[in-house]
Amino acid sequence: MTALETDLLIIGAGPAGLSAALSAAQGGAAVLLADLGPGPGGQIWRGAKASDGGESGTLLRGVQRQPNITALYGAQVALSERGPQGGHAVQFSTPQGPRRVLAQKIILASGATERFLPFPGWTLPGVVGAGGLQAMVKSGLDVRGARVLVAGSGPLLLAVAAGMRAAGAEVVGVAEQASPTRLLGFGLAAQRGGKVGEAAKLLWALRGVPYWPATYPVEASGGERLTQVELGGLTRRTLECDWLAAGFGLVPDTRLAALFGCALEGGAVKVGAWQQTSQPGIYAAGELTGIGGVDKARLEGSMAGYTATGQVERLRDLPTQLEQARHFQASLSRSFALRPSLRTLPAAGTLICRCEDVPHAALQACPSWTEAKLQTRCGMGTCQGRVCGPAAETLYGWTFTGVRPPLLPLPLADLLGE
Repeated sequence: MTALETDLLIIGAGPAGLSAALSAAQGGAAVLLADLGPGPGGQIWRGAKASDGGESGTLLRGVQRQPNITALYGAQVALSERGPQGGHAVQFSTPQGPRRVLAQKIILASGATERFLPFPGWTLPGVVGAGGLQAMVKSGLDVRGARVLVAGSGPLLLAVAAGMRAAGAEVVGVAEQASPTRLLGFGLAAQRGGKVGEAAKLLWALRGVPYWPATYPVEASGGERLTQVELGGLTRRTLECDWLAAGFGLVPDTRLAALFGCALEGGAVKVGAWQQTSQPGIYAAGELTGIGGVDKARLEGSMAGYTATGQVERLRDLPTQLEQARHFQASLSRSFALRPSLRTLPAAGTLICRCEDVPHAALQACPSWTEAKLQTRCGMGTCQGRVCGPAAETLYGWTFTGVRPPLLPLPLADLLGE
């Protein structure tokens, strides 16, 4: 097994991880940047290149210019333990075989995962996550001429709809479960946060596309794949469509942090004033500390990078800027809080755990996530609760528990090598 040593290991190469890497490298530390994806950018900047304009291109160019940053892509965490001399030992599974990384300190920047809420027909081919469809199109899926309905909750819906339209799809509408009053409150917060320009661009890109507040999907139907979707709530109608991009916001992806033993609070990783977690030498930044967007992720990444490498003098105005970003985060959470009626959408036979074919009726009587796993195998399939975990928390009020290594399926050769 190949062994690598570094001063700082950063897991996640999205906005937070890239910002952390650049900040840490400026102080001369040896940085290893690892990500499960085939390249940098994370989910939000998937496929980004250093030649791109805007924030992503600028940040990637800065990272590439730092000779003390080493990248390890296609790498998923398999095992972790305390390393020699108080450091950390992390084993990764990569396309080139297992890699063991010895690091003095770690920054976790694993981002967020999309929340799916089951409803009748949500397992039909053609029903996908909003962010999932966006990623598929960025990876080459041809949606030209396809009828796409975007539904769920959160600002991501508008970005996905605009992306689908730019890719040549016919966006038949956007259904947002939040009420008009809450959307107005979010608009005012966005104005105070200086995000009016971004919103205006999205609205212009979606001119002519119907937008229905307080509306959500109640059933998807079709034969071998999706053909129509029934909407409920304030706007009730049935739409013919080829794709339903449904996502009910994002939730922090805390599985990696739980594997390292970091304390959680309110469904996110608990951090101190300088992004330290409850575990010595481990920091966290970005969406896994609370959903707040790119600005918050970049600021937290920079703060974690500076703090982990002892560059206290570079922090300067970061705490003030972060405070402003977190005000926007709080507004985001309030404005797009899920309405209680969404918990009544699944029918008795609606699958909640798709990996193990566990229906809603089998889970309603379970008092906890642990009991559900014991009695039904819910969350014990390939995704290890990544999809059904957030859904079950919303539907039944459970706390997702039981994270164990490995987080994702590993090649047998890696286990034999170990």
